[in-house]
Amino acid sequence: MLNIPDFRQRFGFLIFSILLNSAANALTISTSLGSAVWTGSSVNLSDWTHISLGTTLLLYGVVVTILNQLLLGHFDRRRFISNLLYIVPFSYLVQFIGYFWDWLRIPALPLIPRLILNVLGLLGVAAAVSIYQRCNLIQHPNDDLSYILRFRFLHGSAIIAQWTSYLPPLAIIVISFFATGHLRAIGFGTAFALIAQGAIMGWSDHHVFPRLKHHVDVAQAHHSA
Repeated sequence: MLNIPDFRQRFGFLIFSILLNSAANALTISTSLGSAVWTGSSVNLSDWTHISLGTTLLLYGVVVTILNQLLLGHFDRRRFISNLLYIVPFSYLVQFIGYFWDWLRIPALPLIPRLILNVLGLLGVAAAVSIYQRCNLIQHPNDDLSYILRFRFLHGSAIIAQWTSYLPPLAIIVISFFATGHLRAIGFGTAFALIAQGAIMGWSDHHVFPRLKHHVDVAQAHHSA
């Protein structure tokens, strides 16, 4: 760890971003107005399979971790382990912080306060992802997927990478709907995240803790003419 540049600073930001990401995702679920795309798909997958949300998030993350290795084109042991290290605390923090938001009776608030909290939660998710992508010590595999797409294939575009990475969770949402006949955690917030999260992440890169710079560690793919 001593050989990692700016390790102490990056580690502090990492811990903060995990807590922010977990709390913000749980808040969007509690408002019942739509969560970020990955989170919404996890809620519906949990509802379909009758597996707890925390465990669903964990298993979901393991699958995406394997996908990330395939996209890299080689086995990256550090990245593989880091993805797994992230999803264990994050998965269950979302579930248990959700109990706290429910205890505060967030679901019972009138529409306008819930809408404001929903947007704040989505902004928090985007900012948290920007922070720990820049730290690049460990990342949630879902966001590492966007990171790999962004810097290996898409010339650093946060917006296009985010949209591309949404294809798997969108497929899960559609399949879950046909399996159960209903959707949960899908609504205004999901549409907002689908359209704007990549742009908010790009904005956060320059305005949320701007001294924290990207520590890129993926090579761009070379394409023959």
